[in-house]
Amino acid sequence: MHLVNFEVWPPLLLAPMAGLTHSALRTTILRFGGVGLLSTEMLAAGRLPAERPDSSPYLVRTRQESPLSYQLLLADDKIIPRAFEALHRLQADAIDLNLGCPAPRVRLAGGGSSLMDDPTRLKRIVAAARRQTKLPLSAKIRLGETLDEGALRDRCQLLADEGIDMLTVHARLRGEPFTRPPRWDWVAKVKEWVHIPVVANGAIDSVDSARACLQATGADGLMIGRAAVKKPWIFATIAREVYGVDIPEPDIRLPRLYASFVEALNQRFQPERRLGRLKEFTHYFAANYFFGHHLAAKVQASESIEEAWHHAAAFFTHHDEVEAPAAGLPASPPHLKGGL
Repeated sequence: MHLVNFEVWPPLLLAPMAGLTHSALRTTILRFGGVGLLSTEMLAAGRLPAERPDSSPYLVRTRQESPLSYQLLLADDKIIPRAFEALHRLQADAIDLNLGCPAPRVRLAGGGSSLMDDPTRLKRIVAAARRQTKLPLSAKIRLGETLDEGALRDRCQLLADEGIDMLTVHARLRGEPFTRPPRWDWVAKVKEWVHIPVVANGAIDSVDSARACLQATGADGLMIGRAAVKKPWIFATIAREVYGVDIPEPDIRLPRLYASFVEALNQRFQPERRLGRLKEFTHYFAANYFFGHHLAAKVQASESIEEAWHHAAAFFTHHDEVEAPAAGLPASPPHLKGGL
């Protein structure tokens, strides 16, 4: 999948997710390979120019995290010049416009999915963004408030006509929860309407679902969100089995994976920014275990990362079935004792 100045291969993309799609998760995924385009979490355009890349939890990035798309949340074209100047300074590889966030607070502020309800403002913002950068410019959308084929077609064609290089379609309506099966047939409609690459998003959590989605949609690529937090090796597995990419079979050792994630948090984030991100990650990661809800509950109740690590190490020692008992894991969080 070609995007202006680089090729996305394999065409597997990490979804932007608030509180999750940060440097520690991205490098955890990169340990296994298979991801063609990484993403930041959602970035507020108004605050972005003042954020410091060496300390902001939203902007911390290692050299290996490439190519990396920065997702921008904005409601007005006036902030675009300063926001895009900041993204160029940060050496973004691509820029994604958030046109799908359904959160009420975001919509009330005029951002996210509300932009798709206002074609005049949408056109003004996309046109301004296109004038401001030569980087690949993408957009992520939902299907709309209701299933309105004419309105969705008009918006998608507007985006393509105004210079969007790639369109990611989360195949659910604005108010539909993640538990609702995605409407992949509507992604197929979008694919027919526009001349730019279309990426399918929603409920892609295995090789079988990846194949089913591609068959149903004809999409040029797949975007994976929550499943990538639970199984950071999912990109490598799908790349091997679906796209025939010659990469090693994932070496999955859950305690060591968790430990490396904690180490990344401790190395790159300010102390007050670590525990919340560990709790978010653990909520999904714990689902790998039959009794994972015990791990998630213990970490969620922890008041420090040291306490969270103590509970996690104890859980792995008693419940791990992937490798030998994890008694060799450090008693204190990795890196605080000098690493693994």
